[in-house]
Amino acid sequence: MADFNLTPPGPSTFILKGIPGLEAAHIWISIPFSTFYIISLFGNFTVLFVVSKEQTLHKPMFLLLCMLALTDIGMSTCVVPKALCIFWFSSKHITVDGCLTQLFFLNAVATTQSAVLVTMAFDRYVAICHPLRYATILTNTRTSKLGLVGLIRAVLLVLPLPLLLRRLPFCSNRIISHMYCEHIAVVKISCGDTTVNRMYSLVITLVIIGLDLTLIVVSYGLIIRAVLRISSKKAHRKALNTCTAHICVMLMSYTPFLFSALTYRFGQGIAAHVHILLANLYLLVPPMLNPIIYGVKTKELRDIVGKYICRM
Repeated sequence: MADFNLTPPGPSTFILKGIPGLEAAHIWISIPFSTFYIISLFGNFTVLFVVSKEQTLHKPMFLLLCMLALTDIGMSTCVVPKALCIFWFSSKHITVDGCLTQLFFLNAVATTQSAVLVTMAFDRYVAICHPLRYATILTNTRTSKLGLVGLIRAVLLVLPLPLLLRRLPFCSNRIISHMYCEHIAVVKISCGDTTVNRMYSLVITLVIIGLDLTLIVVSYGLIIRAVLRISSKKAHRKALNTCTAHICVMLMSYTPFLFSALTYRFGQGIAAHVHILLANLYLLVPPMLNPIIYGVKTKELRDIVGKYICRM
């Protein structure tokens, strides 16, 4: 009965429930949420600052790392501030326009990040398989254009999601059982026919993830083939070591996303709070760990960050 007492004050308002079943623990859950978010912002802004200040880092690899940092900041910022308002102040109301805006930007940034990860895989392929041509194939200008193409693709693919939701009628009980405006969670509170919305969401998920993962697998297949042709074991290790950071970041980004997307659509026997916690792991953990992984595994970045720390 408590849910039905939370009737929205107006026809253009939704209510975000937070984490159903764990409302009493919202304050405690907010501690790791805010901690992860602060670490994420600090780490990613550090990467952006260091790369922008150091002329020696103005290379395609670090330009891509800055793109990844921007998408990490964007993804977590789309969700965490509102989530903390729910946890701390029980500020659960969100306008329909605000909800659709959050949904659009979150999905657009996530789709852009997937394109950045594909470009990073291509960068490693060129660096290992065509090292003498690397400087001519991947220039800063060309890398920027690839990033722009990824952004345009994201906008074009994601824009229909809020537009299709806008045409749906919504029930009087406009309670979204989630911490943010996740597409399927919003679709579920509609009283209209949501077949088109569900099908389009599934299709773009399969197309984006399927296409991007295929390109990444092909890139690494070619990298492995090239590495196996090298006779020196030391050269083997050196070549593969350059890919380690990207592989870790890729696994952290795609694994929780795929698991969350599949369980949300097909895992009907899984508790709602498990769905939501998995969805938030995808938005919180990779943005926090990505700059740490690249800071540890990339010697140039590690040395320069160390230099700045010593100056303090």
